Amino acid sequence: MRPCLTRRRFMTICAAAALPRQALAEAPVTRWRGAALGAESAMTLVGIGDDAADEIFAATRAEIDRLEGIFSLYRAGSALARLNTTGKLDTPPSELVELLALSDSLHRLTGGAFDPTIQPLWQLLALAAQERRRLEAGEIAEAKRRTGWMHLRHSRDAIRFEREGMALTLNGIAQGYIADRVAALVRARGLTDVLIDMGEIAALGRRPDHKPWRAAIATPDGEFVGATPLCDRALATSAPLGTQLDKAGRVGHILDPRTGRAEARWRLVSVAADSAALADGLSTAFCLMPGDAIDSLLQAHPDVSLEAIL
Repeated sequence: MRPCLTRRRFMTICAAAALPRQALAEAPVTRWRGAALGAESAMTLVGIGDDAADEIFAATRAEIDRLEGIFSLYRAGSALARLNTTGKLDTPPSELVELLALSDSLHRLTGGAFDPTIQPLWQLLALAAQERRRLEAGEIAEAKRRTGWMHLRHSRDAIRFEREGMALTLNGIAQGYIADRVAALVRARGLTDVLIDMGEIAALGRRPDHKPWRAAIATPDGEFVGATPLCDRALATSAPLGTQLDKAGRVGHILDPRTGRAEARWRLVSVAADSAALADGLSTAFCLMPGDAIDSLLQAHPDVSLEAIL
């Protein structure tokens, strides 16, 4: 079941759209818009003409399509869909192995708040929200029995679930990972000043006026929160009601894997880091964590910064 969407993510980019005319005259700026994992995506290239940009944009589309063939929950035949259907995936794609290794680290760092095995609970809550009924304790307990990061085994050779009925969702980290992969793609082609929005943001270099890119942060209902300067850095924003599971818009999509309920502590969290995947996973988990736990994690990881929390 797909959720009732307002917008999967709600990052507003003010970086390229608001470039001054002087900046535009200093270097060519080329833009592309598309989609990644169901979210609007965009890219701004500085210092490259239309013909060269077309090749890069075509390569970007191909890379996004390839990665969706790994991480998509809804694309038939994706690596993730096959794993969720059969409970085992032999010789998994290296990208999936890499992302699960990062997820493992995030699970430990966040005290279990980040847990991609939440999918059975997510499906149960989405169904109940659509049916406008309250979940019974027994239903939650049964779904929780089919979750738990400790019941996932993953290596370069195989990924498998140790309990029947388990399933993964990578929606809390895959968009950031795709942004990182697209950043690697354009770097390999020699580009140094690029803004990438794959639902989460990766900013390389600077704008044509040599100032840092700036990403504005807004709530799902359009409330402006602030703007973050970015230079060779990534930004991810999460909010429980950024995606709504019910038609009334009261049930958010971020569940606490420890309780099995939609019990977020914050309505918006924005995190900056060197990696968009890391920022994505942490912004998701921080929505479920108390302030003192967030502070402790940030103190231990000075490369990560909290840009907004409401």
